[in-house]
Amino acid sequence: MSKLTNKVAIVTGASKGIGASIAQHFAAAGAKVVVNYASSATGAEKIVKSINDNGGTAIAIQGDVSKEADVERLFAETAKAFGGLDILVNNAGIYQHAPIEQVSAESFHQQFSVNVLGSLFAIQASLKLFGDKGGSIINISSEAGKMPMAAGSVYSATKAALDAVTIALSKEFSGRKIRINSILPGIVETEGTHAAGFIGSETEAKLIATTPLGRSGQPADIAKVAVFLASEDAGWITGEKISVSGGVYGV
Repeated sequence: MSKLTNKVAIVTGASKGIGASIAQHFAAAGAKVVVNYASSATGAEKIVKSINDNGGTAIAIQGDVSKEADVERLFAETAKAFGGLDILVNNAGIYQHAPIEQVSAESFHQQFSVNVLGSLFAIQASLKLFGDKGGSIINISSEAGKMPMAAGSVYSATKAALDAVTIALSKEFSGRKIRINSILPGIVETEGTHAAGFIGSETEAKLIATTPLGRSGQPADIAKVAVFLASEDAGWITGEKISVSGGVYGV
């Protein structure tokens, strides 16, 4: 039997990159997967098709996690389609790197609304579907939360906040059979890091040079850890921040 057979999972921000890979790996492990997206319907449907074509089960549901009504609809439609929920992956996120002189109230609130408040909305909604059986929550954080880079003050702050949420809720969920953990990726090659001009840059080369495993990460590197955390293999793990960075941040 596969690790996630008969489990129902929501993966937010799953139309591309790390979220898409997590959705695909969950489906391959036997889960029924909701591929959430905010605006990229084409990307989400592509991921759903790839899962269904390979014998898995997936549907796409639109929803901006920073909007509470959208989150409520996302979970209501999940319950209607699959009857419940076992796993939540808070992957949806945005990053805007800028020097402090260029930080605005708008960019601050955009990043915190999606990266932190959106995760809180999703967690609140998940509790209603987990019920007495409990469930697993995985927050996709970042090594930037504990080792911020220049021009990343606000983004790094959102990820540090998300890790604090993970630790606090692991204690708050005592006795409720709900596990919650953070995955902290290092540099990962995605559509986003390509679009930002990071992949192939001098900065990437410098980081790779100091990475013990000698490369940038791939979405699958993160997805495999997410499958583990969502499964019963990780049944004694909660409140943890797990670095998945090739060792570059393993100080």
